[in-house]
Order: sequence, then structure tokens, then C-alpha cells
Amino acid sequence: MSNDFEAAARPALADSQLRANMRHATHTIRDKRARVVAELDDWEQLREAGRRIKDRTMRHLHVHLATLEESVVRAGGQVHWARDAGEANRIVGELIASTGANEVVKVKSMATDEIGLNAALEGRGITAIETDLAELIVQLSHDRSSHILVPAIHRNRGEIRELFRRELPGTAGLTDEPAQLAEAARRHLRRKFLSARVAISGANFAVAETGTICVVESEGNGRMCTTLPHTLITVMGIEKVLPRFADLGVMLQLLPRSSTAERMNPYSSLWTGVTPGDGPRAFHLVLLDAGRSATLADQIGREALNCIRCSACLNVCPVYERTGGHAYESTYPGPIGAILTPQLSEFRSGTSLPWASSLCGACYEVCPVKIDIPTILVHLRGRVTREVPNSGDPGEAQAMRMLARVFASRSRYERAQRVARAISRPFVRDGRIARRLPGPLARWQTVRDLPAPAPETFREWWRERERAERRKAERP
Repeated sequence: MSNDFEAAARPALADSQLRANMRHATHTIRDKRARVVAELDDWEQLREAGRRIKDRTMRHLHVHLATLEESVVRAGGQVHWARDAGEANRIVGELIASTGANEVVKVKSMATDEIGLNAALEGRGITAIETDLAELIVQLSHDRSSHILVPAIHRNRGEIRELFRRELPGTAGLTDEPAQLAEAARRHLRRKFLSARVAISGANFAVAETGTICVVESEGNGRMCTTLPHTLITVMGIEKVLPRFADLGVMLQLLPRSSTAERMNPYSSLWTGVTPGDGPRAFHLVLLDAGRSATLADQIGREALNCIRCSACLNVCPVYERTGGHAYESTYPGPIGAILTPQLSEFRSGTSLPWASSLCGACYEVCPVKIDIPTILVHLRGRVTREVPNSGDPGEAQAMRMLARVFASRSRYERAQRVARAISRPFVRDGRIARRLPGPLARWQTVRDLPAPAPETFREWWRERERAERRKAERP
């Protein structure tokens, strides 16, 4: 992954069709969300309840994970612990190999995207079939997801029609009507569901006290995966655990309204271990760390782990809307990705992302669990500057040291004001610096308007006023 968001964003900024697709989709989703949220008088109380549940869970995460393991094993499942992506991929690959299967069906799972599971399985000769409609579109087009909720948000109906005509048999006469596109995908996937012996899922939540896993989705494909195959493997980030079953009631009110702008989720699948004669015969839960413990150690940054993957912050972010999800080069785009990706990678990648979101606060206003993303962005900018070698611009650092020296002395500060006023005169038009400044200042100026220095400072004005008063008083 590149560490330069600015460079990664340039192709998206130049793609007018992509920006039009993104603008239409994000505005539609966020407007619908605003309407359904406004229906609840206690929405802010729900947000606060969600925040407190997640905060308490993170403070005692090791206790709740141990309880979850005991509950899953008691219900007939098996629990596997994975320190990183490589270990998780190895565990899943060995579990599938033990069944003799060479093809698996998948519920949409950001955790498996994060660890690159599909590519790892392909290296073992195992084909993973994405069954979420948007994920299927991304897979068939050999593309990358660009949104947490709607991975193919950057595609329009015409593009999807052409993709299906090219990749799916029997679709030569397909139109771009949504019902026809969904039916074509449904016919293709139904055969996969009926033949698959192994399924892989993520988890929206896991309840420690009962061992119950919860997956929410809108199409029913997830339920086909979690009920039909003989073996079910769930890969879950350790932060997804909830202490009590009652906590799930709060989250299932917050998540659908914030993500799909629905009052309740169409398909909420819950299962606890294995049940003889019903559903999978074997259940495996892979608990994934992959940088989460390191993130938990940061008293400010750990709040990123509270995320319930609703995507509301993406839909209100002006930076995400204009650059698209691919510019973030991460499973988690948008504002939440800007604070989650660098921490999960332990600052090995994504170190430019804390600068990829503005500090306007819109993301915090819509977050269902009240993650203070702007504060974390500022905190992570400081961490990157202090902890990541060669992350800063040496020239900028030198300039800041010089400014600190100037600002520390009133006389130096006032001299600098006079010098700036004189130097800037050739560049001033209509009260602002209109002409391109020389050197590194030109790059800074491309994204900011710079006002011209005032003709005189307040102190200068005051001193001249005092002189005028004295002269007036001295007159006979």
C-alpha cells in the first residue's frame, strides 16, 4: 500500500464519471438516513448508549473474549486465535482443506478483505465465491471495494450490465433494470449455494455471554451461506464482541438506520455453535488481532475500534465523495479508514491518511457510536510525525522552528510582519495572495486561499492613534 494519499487520489479526481457516481450515491444514502433518524426522539440517547457499551467493552476486552471463547466451545463450536493476517489465512485454509472442498461461498466480510483471504485461498487452489451482490460485482470485474456498505458504489447500472453480459452465462439480453441485474446474479449464485460444502462469514457482532454470532445484511445471501453448507467458518476482528445479549438490541437499532437508512435490517442472522439436524455441522470462529491490540494500547486512538462499520461517515465526507474509496488503498476508506488503517498496520502503511480527511466534524455528527474522528485525526497526525521515520518534510520542520523563534519574541514578530507586508505586495489582488508564491509555498497555496497581510497591525494603528491624540493635545 502506498503512503501517499494525494498521489493515489489524482486519478479519481480526474475521473468525472466516478465523481458523478459517488456524488449521486452518497447524497442519496445520507438524505435517506437523515429522514429515518429524525423519526426517533431518543436517537441521541441511543448513540450515547452505543458509545458507552463499546467503551466499556474495550476497557475489559480480554475478559469478554475469554467469555466468548468459553461460550462458543460450550455450544459445540471451535475457536482459533490469529495474531495477524498470515496466521488467519493459514488457519482458514487448513480448515477448508480438511473438508476436501475446493470452492467456498462467502458472506460479505471486511475482515477477510482486510487480510486478503481470497488471494490466499486461491494460492491453495480454493475458489472463494462472493455472494453479496456488490461484492460479486467487484469480484467479477477484478476491482477493489470502494465503500464499506456498498462496495461497488463507484459503478453505475450500465457498467454493471456490461459486466454481467461479459461474465455471466445466459445474460446476452440483459438490460440495466435493477430487478433484472439482481435476478441474473441470483440465478448465478443459487447454483453455488446448493453445491457449496463450506461457507465463510464475517461478523457484525458476537455476544460473549451466549457465544452468539450476528451477521446483518439486506439480500438474504448471507443467510444462505450460514445455513446450507456443512461447515461454517467465521473470521471476526476481536473488537466486534459485545458483553451481553441485551447490548445487541441497542446496536441493531443504531446500525440499520446509520448504514442502509432502514428502520430495521431485512436479514439479521444469529447462530450459536452447532445444532444437531439444523444448519452447519461444524462451526469455527477465527478471532483476528492484526494490530487491534496495539490500537487498544493507545488511549485516544483506541476509540477507532468502536466502529460498527455503518459507513455513515463516508457518506458525509467531502474528501471521500470527491476521491472515491480506491484512493485510500485500504479495506476501510473514508474518515474511519483514515484513523483505523494506520493503527491496524501499526503505522507501516496508510501514514498519509490522517491528513486525508478534513476536520469539519460531519463524521462525528453522524457516527452512531459517537467516535470523535476529528480529535483522533489530529492525534494520529502527531503520532505519525513523531514516530514514523522520514514522515515529515524537513523543510517544513525547519520552517516551523523558525516561526517558533519569531513568535517567541514580540520585536521579532513585529519585524516579520513588516517584512511580510513588503514582500507580499507584488502578489496581492483584491485583498488576497492571488499570484503563485515561490518555492514550497506554491504547493501549500493550491488548496488554501491566503489573505494578504493587513496594511497595518492593531498595535501600529494604536500607536499612531496615541501620537495623533498627543499632537492634538499639544496644540495651543
